[in-house]
Amino acid sequence: MIAPIPKEIPDLPPVPGKPTLAPSIVPAAAVVAPVRRSVAARYRLLVALTAAAAVAMDVTLGSPARVLSYFTIQANVLLALTFTLSAWRARTARYPLPPLITGGALFYALIASLVYHVLLVNEPGPFSMTDRPTIWSALANQVLHTVTPIAALLDWLLLTRPAPLGLQHATRWLLYPLAYLIFTLARGALLPPTADARYLYPFLDVAHLGYKSTIANALLLGLAFFGLALLLVLADHVRPDPTRRRRKTGFRLRPPVG
Repeated sequence: MIAPIPKEIPDLPPVPGKPTLAPSIVPAAAVVAPVRRSVAARYRLLVALTAAAAVAMDVTLGSPARVLSYFTIQANVLLALTFTLSAWRARTARYPLPPLITGGALFYALIASLVYHVLLVNEPGPFSMTDRPTIWSALANQVLHTVTPIAALLDWLLLTRPAPLGLQHATRWLLYPLAYLIFTLARGALLPPTADARYLYPFLDVAHLGYKSTIANALLLGLAFFGLALLLVLADHVRPDPTRRRRKTGFRLRPPVG
């Protein structure tokens, strides 16, 4: 038998609150097909090997403990590690590294390059370093201060998708230069006065400038670094996406016949 359909269906009570959808557990790889970026992987691996070779050359030519204390060396080590991991992720079609890491590696490489070309080799100048390096040391300096920063910038402009970056990235990037300032001042205070390269950079040389002038130089450089970080954030919002591909529509427009 078939039960009769009631003439009046009672109203159901309303659901309390706003209806919410449960979070999806479907991974992004199941929706978007993975894409292996072989060109980006090869380029980033080449940049990583170049930075690592220049660092190894500089360490071999000088005192390893002193060489590894330079900001430029540490920035290039970070750049080599970041680009190696980025190359592996691009080759295996994995999700790229967080912009805090990739942008930070670029930011520190640009800091090392700008400080070197604007302050340290700008002669005559109050902070110029007038030592005469050997041929191999000069080659390593050019690679660490010019080649790898330009290569990292080209990768960011031509091979990296906009994040987009934000103000929180710019402020977090400054934590490492601040930690390095504390490190280099503590290192100089602990070393004996007769030690070679007690203070690694002339603008942070407490023995000649005093703490007041050194802290003033650090504040001015910090403001310049923050301006550079804001410039990267702004550029990230206006630059095009180099990884975006034109979708195929399935048909082509043909010229009329006749």
